[in-house]
Amino acid sequence: MANLQLTGTLVQVLPVQKGVGKNGEWKKQDIIVQTDGQFPKKVCVTIWGDKVSESVLQEGKQLNISFDIESREYNGRWYTDVKAWKVELAGNAPAADNNYNDIPVQDNFTDAGDTADDLPF
Repeated sequence: MANLQLTGTLVQVLPVQKGVGKNGEWKKQDIIVQTDGQFPKKVCVTIWGDKVSESVLQEGKQLNISFDIESREYNGRWYTDVKAWKVELAGNAPAADNNYNDIPVQDNFTDAGDTADDLPF
């Protein structure tokens, strides 16, 4: 798969989600990024692990995000995740603690915790 990248403005930081699965504890952070251009789009990006840097994840900041896209079937429906593996400030400004290359990806949705509607996330 090609190295996918997105540049956009961080418009919302959603609450951190934590849980315990068969592979141990997991933590993820969802962010909403809006692309630039004539027809801006909002994209929900998931960052897994403990490497979420508050200095990078501030609303209004321009971010460069390297990510993978993955779709999975669950109970007859398909869900698509945009999983960031690297998030950094756009431009030449270096960002501290923003390398997501070693974040483990939780692949077991069924252990993500019980919810009222039994969705896997």
